[in-house]
Amino acid sequence: MIRKYSGVLVLRKKGRTDFGGQLVVSAMSLAQRAAQTGPWKQEKIKHPQEPSAGDKLDHCRARTQAQGQLLMDPVSLQLGTKNLWSLLVRLLSKDPQWLNAKVKFFLPKMDLSSRNKAEDATQGVMLQLNRLHTQGQATWQAFIHCVCMELDVPLDLEVPLLSTWGHGDGFASQLETGEESRPESQLHHGESWGCGAGGGGLKRPHQSCGSSPRPKQCRKQQLGGYEELAKRYLQLLRSSAQQRYGSRTRRPGQPLAFHQAYIPPILQWSRATAPFNTQEGAILGDPKAEDGTEASILDLFNTKADKGPRVTVLLGKAGMGKTTLAHRLCQKWADGQLDRFQALFLFEFRQLNLITEFLTLPQLLFDLYLSPEAGPDLVFQYLEENAKGVLLIFDGLDQALHPPSSKDTAGPEAPSPALALFSGLCKGTLLPGCWVLATSRPGKLPDCLPTEAAMVHMWGFDRPRVEEYVGRFFSNQPWQEAALAELRENRHLQSMCAVPAVCQVTCLCLYHLLPSSSPGQSAALLPTVTQNYVQMVSTLGPRGHLLPESLLGLSEVALRGLETGKVIFSVGDIPPPMMAFGAALGLLTSFCICTGPGHQETGYAFTHLSLQEFFAALHLMASPEVDKNALAHYVTLSSRWVLRTKARLGLLDHLPTFLAGLASRACCPFLSHVAQRDEVWVGARQAEVMQALRKLATRRLTGPKVVALCHCVGETQEPELASLMAQSLPCHLSFHNFPLTYADLASLNNILGHRNAPIQLDFEGCPLEPHCPEALAGCKQVENLSFKSRKCGDAFAEALSRSLPTMGSLKKLGLAGSKITAQGIGRLVQALPLCPQLEEVSFQDNQLKDGVLLNIVEVLLCLPRLQKLEEADLIFLLSPPTETAAELQGASDLQGNASQRKEAQSRSLALRLQQCQLRVHDVQELIAQLQEGPHLDKVDLSGNQLDNEGCRLMAEAAAQLDITRNLDLSDNGLSVDGVDGVLSAVSMCQTLAELHISLLHKTVVLTFAPKQEEQGGIQERAALHDGLMRQMPCELPPHSTRIRLTHCGLQAKHLAQLCRALGGSCRLSHLDFSGNALGDEGVAQLAQLLPGLGTLQSLNLSENGLSLDSVFILTQCFSTLQWLFHLEVNSESQHVVLRGDRTGRDQLAGGPLPEFPAGAQFSAFDQRCIPRSVCLRQCLLEPLSLTHLCETLEKCPGPLEVKLSCEVLSDQSLETLLNHLPRLPQLSLLQLSETRLSPRSPLLLANLFSLCPQVQKVDLRSLYHTTLHFRSSEEQKGEFCGRFMDCALSREHVEPLCWLLSKCEDLNQLDLSANLLGDDGLQCLLECLPQLPISASLDLSHNSISVEGALCLVKTLPSCPRVREASVNLGSEQSFWIHFSRQEEAGKTLRLSQCSFRPEHVPRLATGLNQALKPTALTLTQCCLGLKQLTVLLSLVRWPVGLFNLRVEEPWVGKAGVLALLEVCTQASGNITEISIAEAQQQLCLQLEFPRQENPEAVALRLAHCDLGTHHSLLVWQLMETCARLRQLSLSQVNLCDTSSLLLQSLLPSLSELKTFRLTCSCVRSEGLAHLTSGLSHCLHLEELDLSSNQFGEEGTRVLMGVLEGKCWLKRLDLSHLPLGGSILAVLTQRLRHMTLLQSLRLSHNQIGDTGAQLLAVVLPWLPELRKIDLSGNGIGPAGGARLAESLALCRHLEQLMLGCNALGDATALGLAQGLPRHLRILHLPSSRLGPEGALSLSQALDGCPYVEEVSLAENSLARGIPQFCQGLPLLRRIDLVSCDIDDHTAKPLAASLLLCPALEEILLSWNVLGDEAAAELARVLPQMGRLKRMDLEKNRITACGAWLLAEGLAQGSGIQVIRLWNNPIPPDTVQRLQKQEPRLDFAFFDKQPKAPWGT
Repeated sequence: MIRKYSGVLVLRKKGRTDFGGQLVVSAMSLAQRAAQTGPWKQEKIKHPQEPSAGDKLDHCRARTQAQGQLLMDPVSLQLGTKNLWSLLVRLLSKDPQWLNAKVKFFLPKMDLSSRNKAEDATQGVMLQLNRLHTQGQATWQAFIHCVCMELDVPLDLEVPLLSTWGHGDGFASQLETGEESRPESQLHHGESWGCGAGGGGLKRPHQSCGSSPRPKQCRKQQLGGYEELAKRYLQLLRSSAQQRYGSRTRRPGQPLAFHQAYIPPILQWSRATAPFNTQEGAILGDPKAEDGTEASILDLFNTKADKGPRVTVLLGKAGMGKTTLAHRLCQKWADGQLDRFQALFLFEFRQLNLITEFLTLPQLLFDLYLSPEAGPDLVFQYLEENAKGVLLIFDGLDQALHPPSSKDTAGPEAPSPALALFSGLCKGTLLPGCWVLATSRPGKLPDCLPTEAAMVHMWGFDRPRVEEYVGRFFSNQPWQEAALAELRENRHLQSMCAVPAVCQVTCLCLYHLLPSSSPGQSAALLPTVTQNYVQMVSTLGPRGHLLPESLLGLSEVALRGLETGKVIFSVGDIPPPMMAFGAALGLLTSFCICTGPGHQETGYAFTHLSLQEFFAALHLMASPEVDKNALAHYVTLSSRWVLRTKARLGLLDHLPTFLAGLASRACCPFLSHVAQRDEVWVGARQAEVMQALRKLATRRLTGPKVVALCHCVGETQEPELASLMAQSLPCHLSFHNFPLTYADLASLNNILGHRNAPIQLDFEGCPLEPHCPEALAGCKQVENLSFKSRKCGDAFAEALSRSLPTMGSLKKLGLAGSKITAQGIGRLVQALPLCPQLEEVSFQDNQLKDGVLLNIVEVLLCLPRLQKLEEADLIFLLSPPTETAAELQGASDLQGNASQRKEAQSRSLALRLQQCQLRVHDVQELIAQLQEGPHLDKVDLSGNQLDNEGCRLMAEAAAQLDITRNLDLSDNGLSVDGVDGVLSAVSMCQTLAELHISLLHKTVVLTFAPKQEEQGGIQERAALHDGLMRQMPCELPPHSTRIRLTHCGLQAKHLAQLCRALGGSCRLSHLDFSGNALGDEGVAQLAQLLPGLGTLQSLNLSENGLSLDSVFILTQCFSTLQWLFHLEVNSESQHVVLRGDRTGRDQLAGGPLPEFPAGAQFSAFDQRCIPRSVCLRQCLLEPLSLTHLCETLEKCPGPLEVKLSCEVLSDQSLETLLNHLPRLPQLSLLQLSETRLSPRSPLLLANLFSLCPQVQKVDLRSLYHTTLHFRSSEEQKGEFCGRFMDCALSREHVEPLCWLLSKCEDLNQLDLSANLLGDDGLQCLLECLPQLPISASLDLSHNSISVEGALCLVKTLPSCPRVREASVNLGSEQSFWIHFSRQEEAGKTLRLSQCSFRPEHVPRLATGLNQALKPTALTLTQCCLGLKQLTVLLSLVRWPVGLFNLRVEEPWVGKAGVLALLEVCTQASGNITEISIAEAQQQLCLQLEFPRQENPEAVALRLAHCDLGTHHSLLVWQLMETCARLRQLSLSQVNLCDTSSLLLQSLLPSLSELKTFRLTCSCVRSEGLAHLTSGLSHCLHLEELDLSSNQFGEEGTRVLMGVLEGKCWLKRLDLSHLPLGGSILAVLTQRLRHMTLLQSLRLSHNQIGDTGAQLLAVVLPWLPELRKIDLSGNGIGPAGGARLAESLALCRHLEQLMLGCNALGDATALGLAQGLPRHLRILHLPSSRLGPEGALSLSQALDGCPYVEEVSLAENSLARGIPQFCQGLPLLRRIDLVSCDIDDHTAKPLAASLLLCPALEEILLSWNVLGDEAAAELARVLPQMGRLKRMDLEKNRITACGAWLLAEGLAQGSGIQVIRLWNNPIPPDTVQRLQKQEPRLDFAFFDKQPKAPWGT
């Protein structure tokens, strides 16, 4: 039976009333509570049954009695209260144990064991009740609620208890029984109260310590009892701890209490202060021992710090057991197991934070912990003298609030904050020699910690510890085995139990679930940490019922505490019913807190911080008071890299995790019950959290945030979200310098399981839990795994060895810089043979000995794919055999596979003989041995004494030696005289790829190329690589050679000999002479010798002391060296390089393309006209130098590009350069970059148009960047383009500039933006505008133009007949454009935006418009033109004849309403022919016709409508006058009120010329719809009717069908997005039969289905003029589609067919293909469930159609059924094949088909599976598609190789604006290089839509 009184839900059961039938006290463990309560079932909550009639009667009587008591007089009230008091005492006397537990909860400082033993039970109960009452109103109310909630209270007592004492009304009554009347001071006198840091310890009468001087006389009197006082105090300390941590016996059938089931966690030392006797730096303990913690605990105090402070910091994440271990140490000390310490003090910073006043150390020890009986000064003196035996434990250092004071703590006399005292203890200034142990979460620790402090990481449980804990938790053998079986079968549950706090919660849940569940079912109900907590709360709750009000109330307390940083609550912070609820369920704990000396009170807290976070998340998700839109604010990820400015770690770290867990679908019933709302309401809140997580999943996050998000996503149990996050992770995921646990890596592994692409994991400097690698077991996505941390030991290596064989994709393994010994490496080496796919292994910096290293090499060389093994300074490079992955998988026994061993033995080797004192006489013997030895990959002879001759001999023998990579002869005494000998020796070496000699750096290295057969294999593989290469030549050309002679001190005298040595090589391609001393003389000599060296690809002469004379000499080489195409010179950096033709492959050398063989070319880039270029950077360009340069360039072949750069170019130098340009006909480009010009230079450049006829474009982006483009001599004269941006042009420059530009014959574009023209300059320019021969556009943006300038433009436009459009925006955009045409324009368009017109400007604007003699369109956007000003403008604009179009876009338009806007129209001076109102776009469009004329029919109607007595009638009369010739009325997104619809009803019949009526996306009431239907029924001449997307409803739509009656002239009808049901559609089809002139019918998204399609199919043949039909999104299936196809075949004039988003299938496609209309222009069939067969049939039918412009087959599974054309589509502009499963197999036919569509402008191929082969084919056809503007290749499989090819193809098609490549597997660095080379490649998420190149 359930009854509810005063907001408290009371459960009544037969016999007893409590939460499961047992006593519940805070001292009991949560495990004990779980044995008594019922489960929470994840199903719909059944509401409690209503009380019976009798119960309700009892309830009413009880309530009446209670109310009567409250209305008694004071005497009666006192007597009634005394009677109630007696009944309460009698009730509690029956259960003193329960009362003791409750008193201990509310009064934790009371010692119940040592007082009142002689008192009888009744007196004891009365005394305890009196103490509870004296604590205050809140405590007493909470206790009364506990009594009624937990005990079997009779109903006649329960009601008065709650009514009288359950609220504040009855509390004030004085209790006068027994000792109640004694004052509080007497009550407390002489009592012993406990006030330890956690509620333990004994408290003597208050005696302040350390606050006054010590009297000498007192000291003399107490010296005799000095030691006796100290001993008594130490005994008092120990007895207090024994009392607090004394053992408790458990009841039969209950699990072990938590303190008895303690299992030591893993402790790992982090610094050099590790103990002497710990192995591997980890304290693993012995879980099999009776209590395997002694050794571990002792090791905590066995550091190497014998001198100075002994400080240990215990670091562990939340839930690892730090506080538990601190109390465990206290218990061990109390039991005498830590005998090295005489005194132990435990403080918690969460309590110390409450102390607001400063303390001395004696006050901290004695006033706040435990005071001595006497002589506190002497006791403290004893502690100082014996500090080595004092241990102080500070729990929760990360929660410390108050920083230490700025002054240094001088001694115990100086009061300081608690953290300052802690600092003094750590530094040894207080209590020197004592031991300090602090616990903290990882993060920023206070600066007060000494650097020598020992850091110990607490890692929680590994698998043996988890099983040990579970075994001890379950004392019953069958349940113990069942729990262990559940755990072993569920790996995810094991990973959660690695956190001890979660392990405890899991055991609680299992203890309850196991008896009623089948094997495996219990663990399935605990899939996440959040659901563990949900299950626990339900387990602790009453059987079958949860109390929503109590849960919500307690959760509100939790959230409020976290938001304010509060984890300890006072009794007033928690409402009494919530306090009782938390106490009954064991969710709250209580303890004594001291806020200062002598100030004590009771504090309450959640049993664990994570429990508070769980309840806070529950409040956010289930409380109706929390707005769901605010939930996303709490879904944040906090990095564990704590900022130095952050004083403490946050308390909301796990809140997002619990929010994510509660957002799981499995928690929906639980939340629905707690919130008392339906699951739809809960689902909306869960969706908000999921949306926030989706946003986070797509962001680039740091390592700590990635881990935090993995936990959150795992808690949601949403595979879609996990997949989104997994795919969004970068391919290289790094984690640096923050601790990672087993649970962290398990959550990461869970996410990676949803990833398709491989990933690289890199852990560097992270403290790692020793067994955490086991969490990566089975992770198939990791391709590269790297650990670099000094904290990894043998235990870590052993755990890793168990996981590696299960990681099937792992190719690279790195384990560097660790403390792994030979033992750990041995375990790893045993596991590595089970990883045949490994290619690279690194064991660097692991302190391994040679013997261990040799064993590693011996084992790992048997790995078939191993290429590289690193250890210390030894690197083994291995060439893997060419075997397939299938062969690897088939070879399960690697050791027994003979073929693999043979392949491993055949690998090449490296020989390194460094610094072996080899001399010239040793060379011959060495060569002989090398010739007889095996194949060598590398030979290193550096650091010997071979000298010139020895180096020559080795170089000469290199051709005969079988060296496949390189020969290193560095540091062998080679001199400049020996260089030519080495060159001569290697000239005949066929395999030499590069020779690098640097005498300055003592470098001599010969690098060799693969042999011909190997090169052929490489080329064969390259040819097969994605089909990127065209047909290879039969015979492969020889490879090229690179000779680098850098920093050798070469001079001009050495060149002849060197060139003779080099002349013997016919393969020389790259020659590098940089860093020598050739000088101008050497360059002149080299220019004569270069023709004898053959065809080079590059020559580097940098850093040779060259002047401009050398540049002129090298420029002459363009005419003598055919291979020379580019000369690059930088005088500042002494960079001088000559280059040859850079083909596609050479240009992409910086990219990640594979090394293609020489001679192979891409078919897309065969025909290219490559210009020669001269680039001079940072050179001094004087007139004489420029004259010499230009005279030299006159002899160069063309086309020629010249790029110059200097600090300043004078006007004289510029004029010299420009005057020489007419004599350079081969010049195609001249660029002056980073070169400052004078303000006069724009005029000089403008004169160039008349000076040099071949100039095409002058591009002056600023006075620092100028580019001139020239026509070739073959090109005919064409248009000119001039850009003079940011040149500081002002009013004084306008006239001379216009005069110079007026001499141009055809100036296409002129850009004067970003100058200083202002309004005066604009006016001057507009006056000169008729003389300028501009044919396209004039840009005057960013010229400080105001409203006056805009009005001046309006005034000037009539005098410029060729201006067709002007656009002005005076807002932040500051744009000003004028567009021209070659002939005189028939009309003009003027757009004015953000011009801020004032009222006086409106007449001037109208005057300017009235001067226009031709039709004008005016758009006013946000010009501050109000309703009144618009009315004035309409009345003032008057033309003799013509049309005037006005568009107004102002914010008030969207608010004015239809009625007010129509009223504005009445003031127009001309006939209004078009009205368009769009409230959402804040837009009003009008068209006026001049002169104003009357319509006779309208006049008659107006005369009939002569009642002018009302405003409505007057307005109708005026509209009839101004709108008499109205042809179009459009209303969009308006709210048509009844008054407006009534106005339209009166107005519409008078509009005899109305042809178009549109009402879209609007809201009309039923009355207004009737008015509108009545008015439209008279408009019989309508040709277009659009009623789409309105909110009419089915009944309104049926009424509206009456409008179609008699509309026989209708040509266009749009009824999309309307509820066209069966009956309505039947009416519509009947009306359609009479619309024989109908050309366009749009009925999309009406869900008419097959039935509606069949009805339409019947009527379509009755529409002979039909040209467009749209039936998209109508739920039409194959049946309706087939019938439509038959009917559409009869529509011979059909041009546009849109049937997308219907499940039509291939059958419909075949039917459409058979009868495709011959005039079809647009075909849309997206999402139509078409397959390859249907698509092919359509493409065959479309092939050759002469009119098709657009085809969309998106989102169909076409696979290889893409459109293939033989004849092509000559007018096709757009093709959409998005998400059609198109792959590389169809790349070639697809490209061929696209090539047959010459008019294509847009190709959409995103979201397919196209790779590099498709990219190559598309790149091949791009140059031939002249009209193409856009290609979308988003979300495909194009790599960097394909992107480079597209960039090359894009360079050949100048009209292309953008190629979209977002979300393709292209590395970010490659993306940057590609965008730098070709900006039209777009890799962004949002489409940038770049404009076409300027001037095209």
